[in-house]
Amino acid sequence: RMEESFHYLLMASQSVLHKRLLAKLRDTGLTIGQPKVLEYLAGHDGASQIEIARACHIEAATLTSVLNRMEEKELIQRRTLHGNRRTFYIFLTPQGAELAGQVTQAFEQLETEAFTGISPARREAFLAVLDLVYHNLAERNG
Repeated sequence: RMEESFHYLLMASQSVLHKRLLAKLRDTGLTIGQPKVLEYLAGHDGASQIEIARACHIEAATLTSVLNRMEEKELIQRRTLHGNRRTFYIFLTPQGAELAGQVTQAFEQLETEAFTGISPARREAFLAVLDLVYHNLAERNG
Protein backbone atom coordinates (compact mmCIF):
# COMPACT_ATOMS: atom_id res chain seq x y z
CA ARG A 1 0.00 0.00 0.00
CA MET A 2 1.11 3.51 -0.80
CA GLU A 3 0.60 4.70 2.81
CA GLU A 4 3.25 2.21 3.95
CA SER A 5 5.80 2.94 1.21
CA PHE A 6 9.10 4.70 1.87
CA HIS A 7 8.44 7.59 -0.51
CA TYR A 8 4.98 8.28 0.88
CA LEU A 9 6.07 8.18 4.54
CA LEU A 10 9.07 10.40 3.81
CA MET A 11 7.04 12.99 1.89
CA ALA A 12 4.16 12.91 4.36
CA SER A 13 6.54 13.32 7.31
CA GLN A 14 8.29 16.24 5.63
CA SER A 15 4.96 17.89 4.84
CA VAL A 16 3.67 17.54 8.41
CA LEU A 17 7.00 18.75 9.83
CA HIS A 18 6.93 21.78 7.54
CA LYS A 19 3.33 22.68 8.46
CA ARG A 20 4.06 22.28 12.16
CA LEU A 21 7.22 24.40 11.84
CA LEU A 22 5.38 27.25 10.10
CA ALA A 23 2.61 27.04 12.73
CA LYS A 24 5.19 27.34 15.54
CA LEU A 25 6.75 30.31 13.75
CA ARG A 26 3.46 31.95 12.67
CA ASP A 27 4.03 35.08 14.77
CA THR A 28 7.45 35.69 13.18
CA GLY A 29 6.14 36.39 9.68
CA LEU A 30 8.61 33.90 8.18
CA THR A 31 7.55 32.30 4.92
CA ILE A 32 8.48 29.14 3.02
CA GLY A 33 12.23 28.69 2.65
CA GLN A 34 13.18 31.33 5.20
CA PRO A 35 13.45 29.13 8.33
CA LYS A 36 16.00 26.74 6.84
CA VAL A 37 18.05 29.64 5.45
CA LEU A 38 18.08 31.28 8.89
CA GLU A 39 19.07 28.01 10.55
CA TYR A 40 21.90 27.52 8.05
CA LEU A 41 23.16 31.09 8.47
CA ALA A 42 23.12 30.70 12.26
CA GLY A 43 25.99 28.24 11.82
CA HIS A 44 27.46 29.67 8.61
CA ASP A 45 27.10 33.46 8.82
CA GLY A 46 28.70 35.06 5.79
CA ALA A 47 28.01 32.14 3.45
CA SER A 48 27.76 32.74 -0.28
CA GLN A 49 24.44 32.33 -2.06
CA ILE A 50 25.83 29.25 -3.81
CA GLU A 51 26.71 27.64 -0.47
CA ILE A 52 23.28 28.42 0.95
CA ALA A 53 21.47 27.06 -2.12
CA ARG A 54 23.45 23.82 -2.01
CA ALA A 55 23.11 23.30 1.75
CA CYS A 56 19.40 24.13 1.86
CA HIS A 57 18.51 22.30 -1.38
CA ILE A 58 17.00 25.43 -2.90
CA GLU A 59 17.31 26.38 -6.57
CA ALA A 60 19.41 29.50 -7.11
CA ALA A 61 16.52 31.53 -8.60
CA THR A 62 14.21 30.55 -5.74
CA LEU A 63 16.87 31.41 -3.18
CA THR A 64 17.30 34.87 -4.71
CA SER A 65 13.62 35.68 -4.14
CA VAL A 66 13.75 34.19 -0.60
CA LEU A 67 16.79 36.35 0.20
CA ASN A 68 15.17 39.44 -1.34
CA ARG A 69 12.20 39.08 1.02
CA MET A 70 14.52 38.44 3.96
CA GLU A 71 16.54 41.55 3.10
CA GLU A 72 13.34 43.64 2.89
CA LYS A 73 12.45 42.41 6.40
CA GLU A 74 15.99 43.35 7.53
CA LEU A 75 16.81 39.76 8.56
CA ILE A 76 19.93 39.57 6.39
CA GLN A 77 22.48 41.79 4.68
CA ARG A 78 24.23 41.04 1.40
CA ARG A 79 27.86 42.13 1.30
CA THR A 80 30.80 41.72 -1.02
CA LEU A 81 34.12 40.62 0.42
CA HIS A 82 37.73 40.98 -0.64
CA GLY A 83 36.86 43.34 -3.50
CA ASN A 84 34.93 40.62 -5.35
CA ARG A 85 31.85 42.44 -6.65
CA ARG A 86 30.34 39.40 -8.38
CA THR A 87 29.79 37.29 -5.26
CA PHE A 88 27.54 38.32 -2.42
CA TYR A 89 27.94 36.90 1.05
CA ILE A 90 24.93 36.75 3.32
CA PHE A 91 25.09 37.89 6.94
CA LEU A 92 22.41 37.81 9.61
CA THR A 93 21.29 41.11 11.11
CA PRO A 94 20.67 41.18 14.88
CA GLN A 95 16.95 40.68 14.13
CA GLY A 96 17.78 37.77 11.81
CA ALA A 97 20.00 36.17 14.44
CA GLU A 98 17.19 36.42 16.99
CA LEU A 99 14.75 34.75 14.59
CA ALA A 100 17.34 32.09 13.76
CA GLY A 101 17.38 31.22 17.45
CA GLN A 102 13.60 30.85 17.43
CA VAL A 103 13.82 28.63 14.34
CA THR A 104 16.45 26.42 15.96
CA GLN A 105 14.30 26.11 19.08
CA ALA A 106 11.23 25.20 16.98
CA PHE A 107 13.19 22.52 15.10
CA GLU A 108 14.46 21.09 18.40
CA GLN A 109 10.92 20.95 19.80
CA LEU A 110 9.63 19.21 16.67
CA GLU A 111 12.46 16.66 16.77
CA THR A 112 11.69 15.92 20.41
CA GLU A 113 8.02 15.40 19.50
CA ALA A 114 8.89 13.29 16.46
CA PHE A 115 11.05 10.91 18.49
CA THR A 116 8.70 10.61 21.48
CA GLY A 117 8.61 6.99 22.63
CA ILE A 118 11.64 6.06 20.54
CA SER A 119 14.77 4.97 22.38
CA PRO A 120 18.01 6.90 21.81
CA ALA A 121 19.52 3.79 20.19
CA ARG A 122 16.63 3.43 17.71
CA ARG A 123 16.75 7.17 16.99
CA GLU A 124 20.48 6.99 16.27
CA ALA A 125 20.01 3.91 14.06
CA PHE A 126 17.13 5.56 12.17
CA LEU A 127 19.14 8.73 11.54
CA ALA A 128 22.12 6.68 10.36
CA VAL A 129 19.93 4.79 7.87
CA LEU A 130 18.23 7.99 6.70
CA ASP A 131 21.66 9.56 6.15
CA LEU A 132 22.66 6.56 4.00
CA VAL A 133 19.42 6.83 2.01
CA TYR A 134 20.07 10.53 1.44
CA HIS A 135 23.61 9.89 0.20
CA ASN A 136 22.48 7.00 -2.02
CA LEU A 137 19.97 9.29 -3.70
CA ALA A 138 22.17 12.41 -3.78
CA GLU A 139 25.09 10.55 -5.39
CA ARG A 140 22.82 9.43 -8.22
CA ASN A 141 21.45 12.94 -8.78
CA GLY A 142 22.09 14.41 -12.17
